[in-house]
Amino acid sequence: MSGFFFAFLTALLASLGARDQLLVAQMALRQGPRPGLLAVGVLATALTCAGAAWLATTLTEQVPGSGAKMIFAGIALVLAGGEAVLLGARKPPEEPTRSLFAALVVIAAQQVTDAVRFMVVALALLTASPVTAGIGAFAAGTASLTTAWIAPEVMAHPAMATLRRMAGAFLTIAGLVLVWRGIP
Repeated sequence: MSGFFFAFLTALLASLGARDQLLVAQMALRQGPRPGLLAVGVLATALTCAGAAWLATTLTEQVPGSGAKMIFAGIALVLAGGEAVLLGARKPPEEPTRSLFAALVVIAAQQVTDAVRFMVVALALLTASPVTAGIGAFAAGTASLTTAWIAPEVMAHPAMATLRRMAGAFLTIAGLVLVWRGIP
């Protein structure tokens, strides 16, 4: 159960101002709060969290020793922090499509390499419970996208980019500490 709570809280932190959250907010501002948009965002979150949990399961079985798992988890957190710091907000699409399939593809593509999925891998390695880490990240991702869908003007605010960079710096430092502790 600790994997769920850690994943939920850290995924909420990492999803502040994330690209997928910002895209849903931008589309909700332009098109209104379409329930289908939220549904495809939640579906994309489910698919990408399940993929991250599967990868973490594979790594948990393949990586021997707690030191090596800590190093891999640290690397995943450094990647999460780097993504949060370097890949910031984009301008709203000029003519966003109303196609829900296109929205699903774009949201899923952004989520595959975002900080939350890297964190699922890190937490799954640290807690040895990839399924609960994936479920916690899914719950946080759903809450994040629902917030962007309900209050898009808040999520599209420029201050979110600063919060995102701060979260990214925190994740990077935490990852470096884990790598340092994992070195024999």
